[in-house]
Amino acid sequence: MAAERIAENLAYINWTLLASLAVGSFWFTALGRLTTSATKGYLAFVTLLAAGLAALAALSDDAVRSVGSGAASQPGLQVGSGDPVVLIETARLAALWALAGLAVVYGVVLLRGGRAPWLAAAGSAVGFGALLAGAAAWGGDPAGSGLLLVQLVVLAAATGGVWASMILGHWYLVTPKLPEAPLVRFARLLTVVVGAQVALFAAWRLFGAGPGGEPGFSALGGDWALFVWLRLIVGLAMPLVISWAALQTARTRSMESATGLLYIDVGLVAAGTILAAGLYFGAGLLV
Repeated sequence: MAAERIAENLAYINWTLLASLAVGSFWFTALGRLTTSATKGYLAFVTLLAAGLAALAALSDDAVRSVGSGAASQPGLQVGSGDPVVLIETARLAALWALAGLAVVYGVVLLRGGRAPWLAAAGSAVGFGALLAGAAAWGGDPAGSGLLLVQLVVLAAATGGVWASMILGHWYLVTPKLPEAPLVRFARLLTVVVGAQVALFAAWRLFGAGPGGEPGFSALGGDWALFVWLRLIVGLAMPLVISWAALQTARTRSMESATGLLYIDVGLVAAGTILAAGLYFGAGLLV
């Protein structure tokens, strides 16, 4: 039954994964350009990838809207309708296309060696706007939308961050003279983000956050227990350990080891994002 409920919401899960990759990787490369010595080729490459991912997320938005505004199968969450929902859906789609366009322009600027902090700020803002519109459409009441926005932001930071970090690690294999500081900074930030996800998991399960949540860690048992435990172990605990290990190996300039660890981390974090989205849209649980 639980697996079937997740399958019913694949459109939402797909949107969450693509939007997280696009928004988060843009955030990381914008930060990398302003605060590290990462090469312009790397920064432009990841930014242009973010543009493509944002376009894919925008295209996947059609499937989300065909299901209906809001996650209809969530317990306690009503399907939205009317002009406000149409406006939110339009804003969500517009923000994703705006991110795609800004990322293309920003990627070209980076390739030419420019900084363009205003483009970095604009792209980061419209990416946040896409997540905000998603939270407004699928969060239920204002409090629920606020909690879902926090979830989407940390999912984007973790998923896009590990993607950008893995590509940066791979860049060292073809650019041996690149200083280790950029990868150290990215790995440290990724470790902090995943650590924040672990703390949020504990807080949300303690207080029963989400339209289907009950306080007292009751979600660790019952019909959804398998997926909740997978989210905790595979999507949070293991990435936290591996992100920390990647940070330590990057500090010692063991770049091949750091890159291998980050490859594993990409799969684990992406699986965790899929599980988190499936549990929210299928069971109404924030994890």
